[in-house]
Amino acid sequence: MIEIKVPVLPESISEATVAVWHKQPGDLVQVDDVIVEIETDKVVLEVPAEEAGVFTKIIAQEGETVGARQVLGQMTEGSEIQDNEPQKTKTVTAVPAKVESDPEPEPQIESETNTPVDDKQPPEPQKPIIAKVPSTPQPTIAPKGNRMEERVPMSRLRKTIATKLHSATQNTAMLTTFNEVDMSAILSMRKSYKEAFAKKYGVKLGFMSFFVKAAVEALKKYPTVNAYIDGHDIVYHGYCDVSVAVSSDRGLVVPVLRDAHKMSMHEIEKNIIDYAARAQAGSLALEEMMGGTFTISNGGVFGSLLSTPILNSPQSAILGMHKTQERAVVVDGEIVVRPMMYLALSYDHRIIDGREAVQFLISIKDALEDPSRLLLKV
Repeated sequence: MIEIKVPVLPESISEATVAVWHKQPGDLVQVDDVIVEIETDKVVLEVPAEEAGVFTKIIAQEGETVGARQVLGQMTEGSEIQDNEPQKTKTVTAVPAKVESDPEPEPQIESETNTPVDDKQPPEPQKPIIAKVPSTPQPTIAPKGNRMEERVPMSRLRKTIATKLHSATQNTAMLTTFNEVDMSAILSMRKSYKEAFAKKYGVKLGFMSFFVKAAVEALKKYPTVNAYIDGHDIVYHGYCDVSVAVSSDRGLVVPVLRDAHKMSMHEIEKNIIDYAARAQAGSLALEEMMGGTFTISNGGVFGSLLSTPILNSPQSAILGMHKTQERAVVVDGEIVVRPMMYLALSYDHRIIDGREAVQFLISIKDALEDPSRLLLKV
């Protein structure tokens, strides 16, 4: 008998939730077939088969909370299938009434186990699966006259997001400062070099690489923004691990660009594109979303013109990007139309003074309006 267990979870993750069973008792399983998906606080993990055989039993139902290395189900090796089959048929003789009351399970089990109708009854492990399918968290609709309401249980990821955001607003002295940046220089640079950049590196030149580079240079000038509070201490980082907020169907995730201060523009772009694709596929590793010293969130891709981003605890600051929009501005005493973007920096006022926060944001603004600063690092 082969046991299917929860993978080893990182130290910060103590439990997970059984999301979806891809195999049912009686199904043939090949090596590396995904048997079940489990949802942690950060990502959905796939549990593949390490050996080939037949899946025999579900132990942890969908929606059930499980811990590291807990047994989720069982399967039998191919050579043991015939030996175990008679034992399974004997175990169901004590519950014939329930088998008769549900006519559908019997033909379903026949097609899966390929045993004759005359000498086969549903195996005991399958009966609870048939009975408990409705127990999987399902939307419940409560009628009220001619109107309907839908109640849907929160996923583990959504619960974690809600808890962290609420904690950040309750346990920090969060404040937001704003500024705006003229995107003319960046748009001009992208237009001039986008083809050469894509040809050489195989990736498009986007906005995020400019913002990550500008943030890194500003973090070097103002190390407190790159620090965090731990009890009565301030912990300063000698590196810049920039978290990039990425939206997925399951919710918001923040994969980390490790050592962003060492990355080139094309490396930043490639990593962000890779993270975005794998976030949608649900294949980000837990380690890729742990840590981070500063976060950048781009609400502009959804059309947001202005917002106040919430801190990604325990970090002390987060930069919010927004939609680039042509607006009338005054330049050298004249009213001109320029592509402008509002920037928002939310920060923990317990560790970062207002003066420092404003200067940090202005440093980012100056670097973006004159990208040559990023090359000269001034």
